[in-house]
Amino acid sequence: MKNTYFDLIEQSFYFPQEGFDLRDDYLTFNGISLKYLIEKYGTPFRLIYLPKIGEQIKKARNLFNRAIKNNAYKGTYNYSYCTKANHFHHVVSEALKHKVNLETSSSFDIDLLLNLYKENKIDKNLTIIHNGYKTDEYLRKIIDLQQQGFNNSIIILDNINELKRLQRLKPSHKVKIGLRMAVNEEAQSNYYTSRLGIRHTEMLDFYSKHIKNNDIVELKMLHYFVDSGIKDTLYYWGEFQRALKLYTELKKESETLSAFNLGGGFPIRNHLGFEYNYEYMINEIIKNIKDACVKENIPEPDIYTEFGKYTVGESGAIIFEVLEQKQQNDTELWYIINNSLMNTIPDAWSIHEKFILLPVNKWQNEYRRVNIGGISCDHSDYYNSEDLNQEVLLPSFSDDDNEALYIGFFHTGAYQDAISGYGGIKHCLIPSPKHIVIDRDEKGNYVEYVYREEQSADEMFKILGYTK
Repeated sequence: MKNTYFDLIEQSFYFPQEGFDLRDDYLTFNGISLKYLIEKYGTPFRLIYLPKIGEQIKKARNLFNRAIKNNAYKGTYNYSYCTKANHFHHVVSEALKHKVNLETSSSFDIDLLLNLYKENKIDKNLTIIHNGYKTDEYLRKIIDLQQQGFNNSIIILDNINELKRLQRLKPSHKVKIGLRMAVNEEAQSNYYTSRLGIRHTEMLDFYSKHIKNNDIVELKMLHYFVDSGIKDTLYYWGEFQRALKLYTELKKESETLSAFNLGGGFPIRNHLGFEYNYEYMINEIIKNIKDACVKENIPEPDIYTEFGKYTVGESGAIIFEVLEQKQQNDTELWYIINNSLMNTIPDAWSIHEKFILLPVNKWQNEYRRVNIGGISCDHSDYYNSEDLNQEVLLPSFSDDDNEALYIGFFHTGAYQDAISGYGGIKHCLIPSPKHIVIDRDEKGNYVEYVYREEQSADEMFKILGYTK
């Protein structure tokens, strides 16, 4: 009996599934023929499928609004996109088509906002949440933004000293602020309490002494974020309840406080066996907030989320060609791909993030366990896993095959380019691959274009200061 790769996937997971199918034995991604793209553009290339961004936004928004209706919740739901997940113009523009708010994380994000305003992509009514460490420059830019008429701009204070720096700048108008609560990290973390935010034991005293009767600032929002994400675990619900209790205590002291910010943390599919009950989690969040507010006889807050990876992660993929197979010992077979994994999917190297890995072709070949290696000279330029659903099993092939094996890492749309430094200098001077953007026109037809060709040697030498 032949154990083909197709048999493996069909017997292990529901397949085909959302975003993935076969057409003439070649993998498609959201209906896009990867065979067509490979033949037209060559490899490696990174692609982003813009319509997936809107699908994700609509899904979360609909689920929150349904839970609000089912629980007779009196607050509103507000979806924010955090720009640091993917700063590309075509990505942010696509998110803005779906009426999202924006979240910033550095002073340079303010320049990005002003650029979007000049292009009429945003207006001054947009709600903008300013996170991150507030340098004097960052604060000055936010105040300038507010003076230009962006009245729904909220500065989230990450520590007590940020209020002092803000007051020293002497804004001419009352500034809307939020307070970020520091969370206790999970037991396996390298530290006990997040460096981000103000300890909950200090929050009420800080508000009472420095904010309550302050003519410069007005408290609008309580913000908290669990780094490991919104999960149905004792740890998550414990931190959630602690933040919710703090909100109710602050609300009793502050008439202007009206928003509860859950931060980011919705997971994305990182393997074909991924299961996550979004509807259950959202309903439990809404129900718990309502119950707490009814119990304490306070108004139910407007709810904000800042979804970055969830918004754009599942829209991205990167496709490689396997250049060579190397049998290094009795048990380890290496597939060498035509770029560097450290450079193109740095999350896999730096924080051991997992992505959906699938072959584009040769699904009818037998499968084998492999390690995937990049072409850099670094020992760490590889991808493998002992995780049950992420064990690297790929089709076997012969060196004499007329067609190479092509593989894809999927749901790579968030953070990879930002972390690796798109268009900059990469390890071993291995260039950023070609970048392809795919959209749909008004008739629903696919439209693709090359956003940028593969980085050239001349472009890299210019950055490094070399001249011909």
